[in-house]
Amino acid sequence: MGFFDLKATCGVCDQQVELNRFKLKKSNAWICPSCLKEAGGATRINVNKVTVEEVKAIIQEKEDKLGDDPMSRAENMYQYCVDNQFGSGFNQSWGVKHFKVLQDNLIRDEKVLMTFIGLHNYNSVTKHDSNYAYAITNKRILFGQKSMTGEKFKAVNHERINDISFEKGMVFGVLTIDTPQEKFKVGLDSGSATAINNAIHEILDKLKTSNKNDHTSVPVPISNAEEIIKYKELLDAGIITPEEFEAKKKQLLGL
Repeated sequence: MGFFDLKATCGVCDQQVELNRFKLKKSNAWICPSCLKEAGGATRINVNKVTVEEVKAIIQEKEDKLGDDPMSRAENMYQYCVDNQFGSGFNQSWGVKHFKVLQDNLIRDEKVLMTFIGLHNYNSVTKHDSNYAYAITNKRILFGQKSMTGEKFKAVNHERINDISFEKGMVFGVLTIDTPQEKFKVGLDSGSATAINNAIHEILDKLKTSNKNDHTSVPVPISNAEEIIKYKELLDAGIITPEEFEAKKKQLLGL
């Protein structure tokens, strides 16, 4: 089937696609824009060097990593912001695009716990890096932005965070994330800034408490040999008699 045929079938999803399609030369097959985007886009996928099977494997791996958690999807991350009034960005389309950057950079077993949208590297109303998507996960704080020229992404592990401080002004609240390398200032709409700050601290506090509980030391059982040594020390100190020591030793040795 030639390029100028009006319709073709995507070799990845088996859906019919018109002229807006790409050729996977190694498989002599077409791929639709949706599947190419799902696999990482033209900047990550070289259509001249990958096969249909390789593209399917890439998409499946991404699906497996996301699992069944609704908050692992960009659309749901954005909807969380809208539902909680945690920022909306320029519009829904761009908001979802920003969160898609976060979605694509989630690691295995990472759970998104809350999201918000703010002005990154905020210095003033006119001086900032525009809207970014943010997510607090069980492992990291994620920042991401999609633009016409590419995308930006950064993640900070929770243990690398020195402090998260907050100041509220008339128009914007400013959230400062302090790490050993740098400080990130996020401009938040004054109406939602306090709620976002409170939600972040509540989640991080819960994670700290959970981690402490997970690492609570469990008493290590004492071996029979260690028990015998302990009773020998009691014998040497004159606290127990030789007969009591011998009886306890036989008991521990199963004699």
